[in-house]
Amino acid sequence: MRSEQEVNSALERYADMVLRLCMVYLKNGADAEDIFQTVFLKYALHSRDFENAEHEKAWLIRVTVNACKDLLKSFFHSRTIAMDDFSKYAPAVTAEQYAVMEAVWSLPKQYRDVIYLHYYEGYTAPEIAGILKRNPNTVYTHLHKGKKLLREILGGVMDG
Repeated sequence: MRSEQEVNSALERYADMVLRLCMVYLKNGADAEDIFQTVFLKYALHSRDFENAEHEKAWLIRVTVNACKDLLKSFFHSRTIAMDDFSKYAPAVTAEQYAVMEAVWSLPKQYRDVIYLHYYEGYTAPEIAGILKRNPNTVYTHLHKGKKLLREILGGVMDG
């Protein structure tokens, strides 16, 4: 079990990332907050040491993704209606940022995951392949197709 100081330090470093990832997956603030708490509870109870900060970050991403997937598969979630009110949870988001996030949320799951990890968290394709347990070439393909879809959704506003 980790000390309170270790957990607080991890919260300072990774809280925004975990909450954003939850929002990308769940598209619901209340569910995102629930998974956020679950992830950091698992972190507090996780007793093994991490090799470095990147290993710790990758572990948190993997636990977050798995917890989100578990919630989406759950009986309770499949029998409820989401009340998507992102602006209530992130009032500092500009209209443009919100439009881009909406576009990312609208992507098929395989593209949404790699786009988020690449552009929002700064991971390279080989790193994403390791995190998501996919072939690096598949990640490159999903990045390319995901960017193409985003360009179509956003009307050619994106560069690159």
